[in-house]
Amino acid sequence: MTLKTTLIDASELATLATHDVLIVDCRFDLVDPGNGGRDYLEGHIPGAVYASLDHDLSDLSRQAEGLGRHPLPLESAFNALLSRWGWHPGLQVVCYDTAAGALAAARLWWLLRLIGVHRVAVLDGGYAAWLAAGLPVETGEPVARPASQVSLRYDASQLLLDHATLLDGAAGQLLDARAAPRYRGDVEPLDRIGGHVPGALNRPFADNLGSDGRFKPATQLRDEFVAVLGSTAPTQVVHMCGSGVTACHNLLAMEHAGLHGSRLYAPSWSGWVNDPSRPVAKG
Repeated sequence: MTLKTTLIDASELATLATHDVLIVDCRFDLVDPGNGGRDYLEGHIPGAVYASLDHDLSDLSRQAEGLGRHPLPLESAFNALLSRWGWHPGLQVVCYDTAAGALAAARLWWLLRLIGVHRVAVLDGGYAAWLAAGLPVETGEPVARPASQVSLRYDASQLLLDHATLLDGAAGQLLDARAAPRYRGDVEPLDRIGGHVPGALNRPFADNLGSDGRFKPATQLRDEFVAVLGSTAPTQVVHMCGSGVTACHNLLAMEHAGLHGSRLYAPSWSGWVNDPSRPVAKG
């Protein structure tokens, strides 16, 4: 099969043999964290396993370390997760979410890239696109793949955890994926204070999608990101959001647009404002 590294259509996913792909259902509801798992059991793409944003793609026990609301899972925990799923080198991974943004799916896509797995794509249009195509679903838990032994390391060059690097301006150009009212500080429903890191630009992740819930064409995405970033090279772009989740959506969109090499500030706004002494910009 053709290597997929950013997006895949439902029709193309449907042609892949079960042994050629690991499908991961990442549906998650921030208001009701258990809802995604219940939706998965009621119906999912055949063979898909389930990943919870809170329990599999984050380590909430590390919040006290100042790493934001969704700290990254430890390498050992993420390796154990991949092992349980039966992932092995060369296996294509496809992750999907709801049509309303592919948020947790983009987070898994980025985590896999962080640990060195690039044969991973997000289902464009999410589960809704699969259903709209009239493709089959299954309920309950799928037949488990044989477990594997995975031992990979995070690529530290692809993420930024150090708040001090942002303070001295050496990180690069910050790009904030939150909606404009939160970026400006007009409202802040989740974190201690509203606003943004001084110098950060704003590109709401929702702007990556068309009215059908699918990503805009790559050429359009490229033009829109360049309009925000100007002459800044993609390798000098550092993505952030509220907790390091929707920022992955912008990173995915840039990669799909051919703007390669940007990074993630994983703690994001919730990590930044953990220390009241750090500066906050408004407007």
